[in-house]
Amino acid sequence: MTRNPANRDNAGIDDTVPHSARIWNYWLGGKDNYPVDREAGDRYFRDYPHIVDLAKAQRLFLQRAVRHLAAGRGIGQFLDLGTGLPAVDNTHEVAQRAAPGARTVYVDNDPLVLVHARSLLTSAPEDLTDYIEADARDPDLIVRRAARTLDFQRPVAVMMLGILGHIPESGDARGLVDWWAHYLPDGSYIAICDGVELTCGRGAAQKTYNTSGAAPYVLREPAQIAELFTFTGLELVDPGPAGPGLVAPNHWRPEHPDVDCWGEAVEARAGVGRVHAPR
Repeated sequence: MTRNPANRDNAGIDDTVPHSARIWNYWLGGKDNYPVDREAGDRYFRDYPHIVDLAKAQRLFLQRAVRHLAAGRGIGQFLDLGTGLPAVDNTHEVAQRAAPGARTVYVDNDPLVLVHARSLLTSAPEDLTDYIEADARDPDLIVRRAARTLDFQRPVAVMMLGILGHIPESGDARGLVDWWAHYLPDGSYIAICDGVELTCGRGAAQKTYNTSGAAPYVLREPAQIAELFTFTGLELVDPGPAGPGLVAPNHWRPEHPDVDCWGEAVEARAGVGRVHAPR
């Protein structure tokens, strides 16, 4: 039996309308979801059964990217935009295992996520982890509030996983990435993973999902995801044996190929880009 994830009267949460973070939680095997979310998730699955693999692939990409940046690139500060609901091995946990003392700030504007974030942060190391209630499209506000925990004069890794699809074409996702690429100091990184449409099944599933009441999501072409890096001057980190360039998240730098790099490439594209600030 799935437990009640939150008190909607106190948190402004509506359990009668599908919710993207709760649907994603359901696909990952979590329990923080309602029947309406499971119905929407099952409907998507019927049209596109690989959605569960995609959700897991993106989660594993997050963990590998954070671990690589903390242990292999010396990054000790992480800004996780559009955090979503907590799951196994959240950004701050992975970062602090790889680099003790690493700092993490989570950003989301969702009341449900806020409820869980408050619970999550009570068990996080004091002064190393913070949560900001803000829209990912408002970087000025995010920087002002994140500066309580992060030093933006030093390299920071900004995680943008599964959030740019929530910005419509008119919302200028490329402009948002460009803002961060120009604001962050040299040696920072931006990690992106977002959905693409390569099959009719994925397109049909997304079209139905976007009319369900959950926050709509725009599927882009792989070339459009690539432009987020090339337009902003980000230097792509070598993705490993599947490279060069952007790859499916389940093929990005697999640490254990038999476990991390399974089957066909899922319908998403992922990459990590290094910021080269102008001198």
